[in-house]
Amino acid sequence: MNLDQSPLLVFYETTRACPLACRHCRAEAMPDPLPGQLTTDQSKLFFEDLLRFGQRPPILILTGGDPLMRADIFELCAYASSIGITVALSPSVTPSLTTANVRRLKDVGVSSMSISLDGANAPTHENIRGVPGHFAQTVDAVLMLVDEGITVQINTTVMEINADELDTVAALIKELKAAIWEVFFLIGVGRGKGLSALDAAGNEDVCHFLYDASRYGFTVRTVEAPFFRRVASERRRGRPAPCGPLYRRLSHGLRERLGEPREAPRAGTAGTRDGKGIVFVSHAGDIYPAGFLPVSAGKVPTDSIVDVYRDHAVFASLRGGDFGGRCGRCDYREMCGGSRARAFSVAGDPLAEDPGCIYVPLVEDVVGAG
Repeated sequence: MNLDQSPLLVFYETTRACPLACRHCRAEAMPDPLPGQLTTDQSKLFFEDLLRFGQRPPILILTGGDPLMRADIFELCAYASSIGITVALSPSVTPSLTTANVRRLKDVGVSSMSISLDGANAPTHENIRGVPGHFAQTVDAVLMLVDEGITVQINTTVMEINADELDTVAALIKELKAAIWEVFFLIGVGRGKGLSALDAAGNEDVCHFLYDASRYGFTVRTVEAPFFRRVASERRRGRPAPCGPLYRRLSHGLRERLGEPREAPRAGTAGTRDGKGIVFVSHAGDIYPAGFLPVSAGKVPTDSIVDVYRDHAVFASLRGGDFGGRCGRCDYREMCGGSRARAFSVAGDPLAEDPGCIYVPLVEDVVGAG
């Protein structure tokens, strides 16, 4: 796809209502919907506008909060599916995530869902999620979804308090038969401002570990770590893994639990980044380059998401790759481009250098850029 003309993924924050109060919640979700939430009719107009992207409209991912907190969620899924849009759902693990509701969602066109698992055990996961018993409920939810024929993606946010457990999380994902592991690298927005992200060296170690994990039968993707694509490219070309302490621990633990890898790597390397292949619509209709980059460029349904994505200066600059610092002179600029959300969170400039990446551009590239 031409990512200047159409995104691959459109995320719609259907509501900020959610029974959970997770410590890293981007949306700072709360028990009740906020005023200004898009109505059913406004949501449908927004869905219709997605068809203007072309014959292959982007995948629509309904997030929250908890989308199951919307009384019209089944109607919204059914409508989007009926007009030819592929719909995925990102529900919270709550009493609303029942077998009956999952079957209703399947009936209206939802075939894939993502579930958050932020630790390898109850103490870690429940410390982050804030609900006693939630770890076991999450495992049961994944098993139920797999049994119902849903393609399951596990979302894990990596940060200082859970990084050492990633090998055990990977083994659990394998056991649960999830199809995809999407690892979010913490960005200091929402309630996540109170947590500590890994430093650049830790991020590099985790990316190399994730490449190893992708050889155990499930796809691995990252969010706000586009430098994972550089790591995957380098490893495919034969570059050895690093010898950092975090990588050594995770790599050893992974092999101890799952044995030596025997499959080809399944490391997601689509060249998207915030505002390039990705667009986010808030519960109130604000159009952002990504959920972790809350720079509004318009508002649906008043503004066309197609026009905003293609023509707004914010999106054009993010796709243009005119970045500052190392990102601007990097030989992996097109493949990666750095996390624009992290740059904004740290420097207040979405075009600044990504401080979460350890890579130093090649000398000849630096000279050529001068």
